[in-house]
Amino acid sequence: MKDGTPDWFENCVTELTASGTQRVWSVLVTIFGDLAPKESDQISGALISKLTGMAGIKAEATRVALHRLRKEGWIESTRVGRNSIHSLADFGRSQSAAAVPRIYARESIDPKTWHLLLADSSNNSRQELSDLLLTGDYVSLNSQTAIAAGPAPSGIEDLLVLHSDDISAPDWLRDKCGPAELKNTYDHLLGTFRNVLALLPKGGVADPFQSTVLRVLVVHNWRRAILRHPDLPKAFLPEGWNEPSCREIVHQLLDSLPRPSLADLESELGS
Repeated sequence: MKDGTPDWFENCVTELTASGTQRVWSVLVTIFGDLAPKESDQISGALISKLTGMAGIKAEATRVALHRLRKEGWIESTRVGRNSIHSLADFGRSQSAAAVPRIYARESIDPKTWHLLLADSSNNSRQELSDLLLTGDYVSLNSQTAIAAGPAPSGIEDLLVLHSDDISAPDWLRDKCGPAELKNTYDHLLGTFRNVLALLPKGGVADPFQSTVLRVLVVHNWRRAILRHPDLPKAFLPEGWNEPSCREIVHQLLDSLPRPSLADLESELGS
């Protein structure tokens, strides 16, 4: 951190990075997905370095992460003079767009219907179930059974499909859908977000770079939790499940840290 950075900002960054598990490439995915999701959006290498540096990420780690994202088809990069300009590639935009409803919805989804899939012992049936599990929409109950919210997708051939809006979930199912590790993640995030909200200046964050860094770190922490599980009815989740409370405070934070204009940030960087 640079000398003279207000203590409140350093404390917020410390709160939001305390787990020490942030992967730099994943932070960059959050930066692009939150700040530059459109085909026309571009971020200079200098701006990325400014934001990641303020978040405590070393310059070399940022360069390595950008190289990885280019190699994996997430971003495209061009040179303009001595600077690099980066934007999401088609693959990166599609992946980011798919996650938007889960990340930015202001209220937790409580599906009123759900479906269960049951495979038999045949290879075709098990393979079809395995393929559907890869979508991330399902909770696997065992090697032959999975559940998901809403109606089943069309075209299922080798699985027994059951639909219902009458839910009675035993404790073992709640524990399967809301495992202790994920429940603890939401408990921890709720405390973190509350601390950050309390630390923010009452009159708002005047420095656009500080505001942007904190916004990115809030979205990043939230994204890493909410995308780890599908939407399920509340009846399927354990008591004390803090995802709805986290979502509420996330939006309080994002309202206090509005999405900036990239043009304004680039202009401020060059001034």
